[in-house]
Amino acid sequence: MTEIAILGYGTVGSGVAEVIGTNAELIAARGCALHVKYILDLRDFPGDPYGERVVHDFTCILDDPEIKVICETMGGVGAAYQFSKQALEKGISVCTSNKELVELHGAELSRIAKENHCSYLFEASVGGGIPLIRTICQGLTAEKIEKIYGILNGTTNYILTKMDREGADFDAVLKEAQANGYAEKDPTADIEAHDPCRKIAILASLVTGKKVDWKNIRCEGITKLEKADFAYAWALDAQIKLVAMSEFTEKGCYACVSPRLLPADSPLLCAQDVFNAVLIHSNMLDDSLYYGRGAGKLATASAVVGDAIEAAANPGRTMGGSWSEEAALLGDIDEYEQGYFVRLSGAADARREEVQKVFGNGYTVEAKGVPGEFGYVVQKMREGAFLEKIAAMEGVLGYLRYDAPAEK
Repeated sequence: MTEIAILGYGTVGSGVAEVIGTNAELIAARGCALHVKYILDLRDFPGDPYGERVVHDFTCILDDPEIKVICETMGGVGAAYQFSKQALEKGISVCTSNKELVELHGAELSRIAKENHCSYLFEASVGGGIPLIRTICQGLTAEKIEKIYGILNGTTNYILTKMDREGADFDAVLKEAQANGYAEKDPTADIEAHDPCRKIAILASLVTGKKVDWKNIRCEGITKLEKADFAYAWALDAQIKLVAMSEFTEKGCYACVSPRLLPADSPLLCAQDVFNAVLIHSNMLDDSLYYGRGAGKLATASAVVGDAIEAAANPGRTMGGSWSEEAALLGDIDEYEQGYFVRLSGAADARREEVQKVFGNGYTVEAKGVPGEFGYVVQKMREGAFLEKIAAMEGVLGYLRYDAPAEK
């Protein structure tokens, strides 16, 4: 029996206790029984099955020699960082769902874990219940990973799915997502794409072995999308998704998070509503797809408990992935080539020659119910060149990166 503690008894923390309680016999049968001895929280929980295990002072956990694993589900980078660091320095393994903390201090905390013969594990920080970290660090160890490409935020995917299926307005769907508990009261981290940006930074750090700072990644959210964008998506037999991308080359890691048009045959379109999907391209295996619930109480808690089992089953060893505190080499995203879709005011016939002169050979698209404008599919070009062209051109109403071949 391994004694553990849970830091934070909110959505994920209570989920960790529930997963351990519900699957206790199954976990024990697999050779690693877990027992929740303490739960740290500022609040009391009278009547809760675990209420008597709640403590308010972290030192009673830290000073208890029976505690071998801590599940940090507090969130934030203040107390969560200090408590995690103190635990690892004492040789207590830490498992977390805290993507903000992992992205900011993951390299340091992993180093401390290694120095003290314990583990810092963070499977739940990126894909919720989808085992992406283990896949990269264990399942694909024989592979050279060349690209990671995926839908890594359930809130925005829910919003985009509703806008696509129902033709709904962004603001209305956001309010619905908040009412259903899919979006936070302050949804900025999701709708401005900071959340998936941190996640792709963590994955890119694991692949490169060096720190990729999310603030150095070009990041565009979904707040500027309009009904007209979805009308063009329908005309192109495509869907709009918020995609986090990282491609690894000799020139460095190219990373970007933005709304994209995905063609109907894209494997990522299996992910609708709150589901996530990630495509990993490697040199021997080629494409492999990982799909599931990227967030939610039990999905995230399941990943945290999986990490706790791994840590408990390997006392005195350092498990999981890590990266150095050295900054990774990032490629200049303005030099990255890809396809685009542009919305332009006016009539297609009247502006076709002008548009082709600016963007090169492509083709125009018209959408039902969207008068006074047209769309243009652009052949692949450098990101920087494309952004310069649309900044200088009159009548640009919006644009999307587009994964389909530009040839009609």
